[in-house]
Amino acid sequence: MTKILEAAASAAMPEAAAFRDAMAEVASAAHLVTTTGLSGRAGLTATAVASVSDAPPTLLACLEAGSRTLAAIEASGFFCVNTLSALDHELAAVFSGRAGLSGEARFARGEWTRLVTGAPVLKSALVAFDCRLVAAHAVATHKVLIGEVVALGGSGVGESLVYRRRRFGGF
Repeated sequence: MTKILEAAASAAMPEAAAFRDAMAEVASAAHLVTTTGLSGRAGLTATAVASVSDAPPTLLACLEAGSRTLAAIEASGFFCVNTLSALDHELAAVFSGRAGLSGEARFARGEWTRLVTGAPVLKSALVAFDCRLVAAHAVATHKVLIGEVVALGGSGVGESLVYRRRRFGGF
């Protein structure tokens, strides 16, 4: 925490490592962002997801600009944000790349269905936001996706999975 305070006291812009350390203190819900593209299903773990509006229902998700999942979303024009329960901590690790799996292999775990768009929906998700991509904005190393929510799914059962200090835990 001292590094964070030192970076805040400096007049210069914080270094990337100090910024990452500071952001590790921010607890965030864990989500799987999924889609289906020409190469099959794709998905990743994301914590940068937020509501934008309720009329029409709209959310945003930030994805690394070079990710295979982002390319598939931009090609397909749709995605699903699956908010994970604490019981799905293993899936969060799998979709973050920690298990060494990619592409279709990540979907071997969990039970999947589809709603309106055809994006993969995790049956055990607390809530699933099935979205039509309406905009993608490049910001630094990421793209901010704006999705209009066309359907909702999920179980609504269980504790939330959160990510803080670079690890997953229940709440």
